[in-house]
Amino acid sequence: MPLVAGVVALALIGAGFVYVRSVRLQPDQVPNAAQATPQPAPIPADLKPHPQANLPPLQFPGYPMPRSAEIVTAAYRFAAEHPEILSYVPCFCGCERSGHRGNEDCFVKARDINGDVVLWDEHGMDCAVCIDVATQARQLFTKGAAVREIRAAIDKEWGPKATTHTHTPEPPAAN
Repeated sequence: MPLVAGVVALALIGAGFVYVRSVRLQPDQVPNAAQATPQPAPIPADLKPHPQANLPPLQFPGYPMPRSAEIVTAAYRFAAEHPEILSYVPCFCGCERSGHRGNEDCFVKARDINGDVVLWDEHGMDCAVCIDVATQARQLFTKGAAVREIRAAIDKEWGPKATTHTHTPEPPAAN
């Protein structure tokens, strides 16, 4: 008999929880996914290479990163100096849930009005996917590939492996 009473008590508690939850979240109160995710600002059409003599220092973590400090530093520098590339290259690690629009956002958090990086995004230090996508883009750029070719190559390699990606705009036709 105590077992039956326990089961009935648990059923009543469960039903009460469901009722209270349904009363709290009326249809007009349920968060809309479109409202919860901030819409990214449009990418400026006049992006161009942006060499920067004085980059902010990188704060390496006190634990091992997924790639060497040299590779990580090169990815951050490329993101800082080539927004015309990484602004059009998606990332495939799931960082769109953090508001990232493309691979550049994995490394650069803020730029001043002149386009100089003033704040890094720490996410890129810890994410092998972000670093590897930026490294591949940098290598293709160094070999002379245009941004549309870089985007196509990265989409071809990473797209089939990924379950998600940033909603990154296509590069302009001129690139």
